[in-house]
Amino acid sequence: MLTLHRAAELRPSGTAPSITDGAVLVRGAAIAALGRYAELAAAHPDARLREWPGAVLTPGLAQPYGALLLERHYHPDPREGLGVEPRPLPLGFEPAQYGGLGGSARRGLQRMLRHGTTALAGPFERPEVRAAVSRSGLRVAAPFEVPRALNTLAFEGVPYGALAVDGRADFAIFGPEAEECLGTVLAGSLVYRSR
Repeated sequence: MLTLHRAAELRPSGTAPSITDGAVLVRGAAIAALGRYAELAAAHPDARLREWPGAVLTPGLAQPYGALLLERHYHPDPREGLGVEPRPLPLGFEPAQYGGLGGSARRGLQRMLRHGTTALAGPFERPEVRAAVSRSGLRVAAPFEVPRALNTLAFEGVPYGALAVDGRADFAIFGPEAEECLGTVLAGSLVYRSR
């Protein structure tokens, strides 16, 4: 099945020129085409259309603190009454005493997806965290240098990768306010949508 994602602006990479009223055509887990919406819609009239009015479609973000956020922090369940911010794990913490970190890692990953994350830095030492990351569909990147602008532990990632024909269909859609992620697509599947 073909899906056409239309946005007010398509930014295929950090260096390629933006495309006004652009679109990405997805076939399965890969990008089949990218370019102007009118041209792609005319060439593929049977494609399912996902419109993102006023939005910017980009390759997504990488989370440089992936291992630290998932293996050294606890992500509370809202029902626990502990708030929503991740909490550093105490020294000597033994996850087995608390049922492991699998649930915490899944909640942390969901939060990353809500920020447009399509890749995160590993490696991951804890088996339950590795399993949660593997099931999430996020790409695991080698550790990389964190830009100076991102000097605190945060869920906001850094620009990562480029959109290319035959490449994996991983991208994020951001609203007019760059901080607002409207949707995250991993391997062609919409895994997060804000509305």
